[in-house]
Amino acid sequence: MQQIVPGVHAFTGLLMGRVYALEDADGLTLIDAGLGLAAGKVLKQLQASGRQASAVKRILITHAHPDHVGGLAKLQTATGAQVVAHSLERPVIEGQAFIARRTSGIRLPNTKMKPVPVQREVEGGETLPDVLGGTQVIFTPGHAPGHIVFWQPDRRLLFCGDVMMRLPRLRLPFAAFTVDMDENKRSIKKIAELEAEVVCFGHGQPLMRDAAHQLRTFAAKF
Repeated sequence: MQQIVPGVHAFTGLLMGRVYALEDADGLTLIDAGLGLAAGKVLKQLQASGRQASAVKRILITHAHPDHVGGLAKLQTATGAQVVAHSLERPVIEGQAFIARRTSGIRLPNTKMKPVPVQREVEGGETLPDVLGGTQVIFTPGHAPGHIVFWQPDRRLLFCGDVMMRLPRLRLPFAAFTVDMDENKRSIKKIAELEAEVVCFGHGQPLMRDAAHQLRTFAAKF
């Protein structure tokens, strides 16, 4: 585990998709779950840090793509954590629907995930009081129909999932896996208004310096 800022860590060596651990008063909150093979690495790194799997109380899901929920079933079973996701992503996470795909362009195979129950459904606009002292859920559709990001306003800390990536510069998510790119661009404009100081991505290293200016400059392209 690598510390990003006090109380916020990223798991390492996960190949694709990033998983974050947030220290809270009652234990840990994870953001996303990585690919299927990531679950074992997450659990080993928790153990190496002196934490039991049961320390994980919540798993927040930005969206139901395989590199963000592939490891969810194993992690939820090992930890007993509450799973929190948007209502539009819930059917995919629970194995009742295929992953949403683009309606044109590259055709990807239908995919269903191993079912995992979602204990808390959100829409955007909620505040999660037990996550870093009060973290807001913001609805940011486009890459996936029910994509959400997590914003801690006091610390100006943003977990933006795949609304944008940093590989190594800021860029749009991959078009082949994005349901509505125009909607996604509108979501980028929305989060650029937050004036974040630290931005954690689903893909790429966190943005730690001049984040607000870089996000505004990137959003202005659209």
